[in-house]
Amino acid sequence: FVSLKADRVNLRQGPGTEYPTAWVFRRAGLPVEVIKEFESWRQVRDAEGTTGWVLGSMLSGRRTAVILPWEVKVGQGQQTMAVLRDDDSARAGEVAQVEAGVLASIISCDGKWCRVSVGGFRGYIEQVKLWGAYQDEVIK
Repeated sequence: FVSLKADRVNLRQGPGTEYPTAWVFRRAGLPVEVIKEFESWRQVRDAEGTTGWVLGSMLSGRRTAVILPWEVKVGQGQQTMAVLRDDDSARAGEVAQVEAGVLASIISCDGKWCRVSVGGFRGYIEQVKLWGAYQDEVIK
């Protein structure tokens, strides 16, 4: 996983500027999964499963994640919430409730819990609730 460096990144149908733009990402920090490489281009997939090619220079090694993207309810007010905790345990105190679809910066993961930063909050969230870290992946 990598993240987007800019607020505007073209997702192309092939690895080159001669290929048409299929989509434009408009969210710096958005995590994407690299699935192929060709010269300076990377084929990526986003949390919704959209795939295409982006220039490698538009990508950062900074790890980010989207919280519960599969729970986002478009056009509905009330979103599913995930609990940010003050320790890596389901019994730990609650730091904040975070809406599905919110972007988090990953500080570290132990394979079960990730320490993240969301807005002005820092805390722990279960790794399975994040898109941007593989199941059981350890990030230091």
